[in-house]
Amino acid sequence: MKASFKVHLALFIVSLIYGATFTIAKQVMPLYVKPFAFILMRVSVAAVLIFIFHSLFIKKRITDWKDIRTLCISALFGVAFNMLLFFKGLSITTPINGAVLMMNTPIFVVVFAALYLKERITAQKIIGIGIAAVGAVLLMGGRNFNFSAQTVWGDVMVTGNAIIYAFYLVYAKSLMQKYHPLTVTMWSFVFGWFVVLPFGAGEFMEIQFSTFTPQVWLGVAFITVGSTFLTYVLNAYALRKASSSLVGSYIYLQPVLAALIAIISGKDLLTIEKLVFILIIFCGVFLVSWQKNTVKMPLEK
Repeated sequence: MKASFKVHLALFIVSLIYGATFTIAKQVMPLYVKPFAFILMRVSVAAVLIFIFHSLFIKKRITDWKDIRTLCISALFGVAFNMLLFFKGLSITTPINGAVLMMNTPIFVVVFAALYLKERITAQKIIGIGIAAVGAVLLMGGRNFNFSAQTVWGDVMVTGNAIIYAFYLVYAKSLMQKYHPLTVTMWSFVFGWFVVLPFGAGEFMEIQFSTFTPQVWLGVAFITVGSTFLTYVLNAYALRKASSSLVGSYIYLQPVLAALIAIISGKDLLTIEKLVFILIIFCGVFLVSWQKNTVKMPLEK
């Protein structure tokens, strides 16, 4: 399997999981689990799973102690702050508001990559992001969003999360290239756990696990294992081999995959209009990724 295909496959799976996360998380939170408690559960489960997997199969170490500072900053932005803001914001705003606001991420990625990594902001990349953004907004309802006084603080938090996550995608890239991506991810979650613990401990103690239905347990498992452990591992792999802009641009596939899931499950219908919007998104992502220097693949050993 070609390395470039592996990168796109990893990013596609991440978008597929995240596309379902907004709705599934809202079914569990805040009725059964409050947002900060959910974050503590996510980070705890993912940290344990990554530690076990890393200990069995990777067994790599951080060789330069100067990188500990960079790891701590990556943990703050990539694990702690972004999760706390996202889930707290999502508990206040609506799933569609959250999904739309997260589409700001690729824009901030391009800006941070230009400032921090000196990546070129080409006209093709800007046009591609713009086209994908328009298609995603149209697919998710166009003018039917509800940004109101009741959701304003949630909207602000989700936007803050988009900025922080964009910075993480750019800042962590050097670590992903220097070390094994799972080594970086493991230590990011370990450091991040100590940050989220004070925020989530109190709410975690309030959880009434006896009230959980099988559907709620499945939702918790999906969020903690799927949209935390698996997505971070796959994103780390992609960051090591691809540009931050390409990784960020895949967020525009989330509404496409969410719509397809709804159609397959019989909760929505595929119309010509939706098909056109989906094609617009794919065209935009293609423009962002179709550059000779976008994905730099080392020879696989």
